[in-house]
Amino acid sequence: MAVFTKIGNQDITNIEKNFNLGKIKKFSGIKKGIENTNYILKIKNQKYILTIFEKRVETRDLPFFMQLMSNLSRLKVKCPNPVKSKNGKFIFKIKNKKACIVSFLEGKDKKELNSKDCYIVGKHVAKLHQASKKIKLYRKNSLSVKSWPSLLSRINVKIDKLSNGLKNLMKFELLQIKKTWPKNLPKGIIHCDLFADNIIFYKKKFHGFIDFYFSCNDYLSYELATCVNALCFVKKKNKYILDKKKSSNFLKGYESIRKLTSSEKRHFNTMCRGSALRYLLTRAYDYLNTPKNAIIKIKDPKEYVQKLNYHRLINSYKNYIN
Repeated sequence: MAVFTKIGNQDITNIEKNFNLGKIKKFSGIKKGIENTNYILKIKNQKYILTIFEKRVETRDLPFFMQLMSNLSRLKVKCPNPVKSKNGKFIFKIKNKKACIVSFLEGKDKKELNSKDCYIVGKHVAKLHQASKKIKLYRKNSLSVKSWPSLLSRINVKIDKLSNGLKNLMKFELLQIKKTWPKNLPKGIIHCDLFADNIIFYKKKFHGFIDFYFSCNDYLSYELATCVNALCFVKKKNKYILDKKKSSNFLKGYESIRKLTSSEKRHFNTMCRGSALRYLLTRAYDYLNTPKNAIIKIKDPKEYVQKLNYHRLINSYKNYIN
């Protein structure tokens, strides 16, 4: 359940007054997602998404997200396109919270991508990166490697009840990753949260990316590492193992549009370990600090313990391709 803010008919009337959308015939909350409140707005034959931003999104970052999606849409990257109000603004207030309206992408996510899907997604991630080169926007990655020591310091040893020695594993890995973290790889605007539920398929074909609210400027290969972790592992007998056909296809799809540099390949294992540690840290923190009666579903940190341990056993780009 992720409808944190409830809206009523008066809120809908205000939207109709302030936007040139027409009469809103129906609105309904979307239960998926854990960060923001989302509603589908139905207007004649069209649909829009109303997003109400909750605590985790910094309001100062909202102009970046809106401009990014608007520019990507203009550059033919399939993603939600923000709608301007009659006053020419993307952001407005509802229930004293910041909100926006974006176009609706027809289709839905797949729980698990097959290897052909991975090739197509890799190709479209490269197209996203190529398009983002033309966009002059900047947002620092608020969950970059520099933020991890602070995050780790707020995770106490109670986390060891979940997995024995986990706090020490995270400490050790952070030290190793900081030592080997590269200083100069190709950078650009990345989505930074490309999990399967943010990739939309329509009539069995790729249809676009959604949820750009972690987007930022960082290493392009860090995005690929996050995708390998999120999309290319399979669970067998309660263990997560890399499906090399998936990771190989994903990287080949990407390289069909943009070739990786030798330096990106050399440091790819570090990127994968770093991305796995980042999600392990945030999941571990949420696991310890989210109230038991919260309506959001806490994601299991142990998944990323296994993924991190997998990357620790390998060290070459060749280990990710067939």
